[in-house]
Amino acid sequence: MFTAKRGRLALIGAVAVGALVALAGCASGDPLGSGSSDTNAADTLVVGSQDYYSNEIIAEIYAQALEANEITVQRDFRIGQREVYLPDIEAGKIDVFPEYTGSLLQAFDKKAAGGTGDEIYAQLQEVLPNGLRVLDKAGASDQNSWTVTQAFADKYNLTDLASLKNVTEPIFVGGNAELETRPFGLNALKAKYGIETAGFQPIEDGGGPLTVKALVDDDIQLTNIYTASPNIKTDKLVALEDPDGLFFADNVVPVISEKVTDKAASVLNKVSAALSADDLVSLNSESVNDQKSAEDIASAWLEKANLF
Repeated sequence: MFTAKRGRLALIGAVAVGALVALAGCASGDPLGSGSSDTNAADTLVVGSQDYYSNEIIAEIYAQALEANEITVQRDFRIGQREVYLPDIEAGKIDVFPEYTGSLLQAFDKKAAGGTGDEIYAQLQEVLPNGLRVLDKAGASDQNSWTVTQAFADKYNLTDLASLKNVTEPIFVGGNAELETRPFGLNALKAKYGIETAGFQPIEDGGGPLTVKALVDDDIQLTNIYTASPNIKTDKLVALEDPDGLFFADNVVPVISEKVTDKAASVLNKVSAALSADDLVSLNSESVNDQKSAEDIASAWLEKANLF
């Protein structure tokens, strides 16, 4: 069983009391603002994560894998969404971060062409700022999808987005308000496939339990849910295939700073090679349905994967 060294407190606990007082005096609302001296220590890699349970699990896997190979790690988890943490990655305050290829590409290039998973990965490498690079992408992905219930899919023989033309009843859509106008949203369904929808129901929980309940209860027939959601299996849902690339592929990929050595990069690449799409759904299910901690989930997965 791997032993994780939890969070910034474990690192700060090794610092002299006088330094603690000095740090407290200059603390700010920036989650990475304190402890600048230890963050920049030559032998310590800062591993960050989004404020999202699935991303935290992957970050914990990275951290434990590095520690198992005698690489010192500082955790800065759940520090916000991309608008918050991306400037800190670019500034070198974070050294390792689990990202998603398509979403990160679009963050740097809003006019990105998209394409296959490999094409998106290649485009991402071209637009990264100086000082950053991505390592190998994983088979695991956590990307947007248009999702229906298994019963609805069976009724109309739905397999991919184009097959929604088979539906002969009104299709009500639910999801976050911005879903109506996103590049893969209702306008895109109509323009690309001629799919007419009957109405939109705002449900502001990002594909969470309220959205799933509305779908299962047949209050809506179509919604946007991430492909790694544990609800895909537990609630018998179907993420419709997207052969035309309406959604950008979002393979899990480590974004790293110049501080990451070849040894550390090799460790992270081994994790990516082992992390599958089914793995990510199962890990998320352990978090949501079994209420296990990210630390325990990561430790068990690393042992099962037999990487080290």
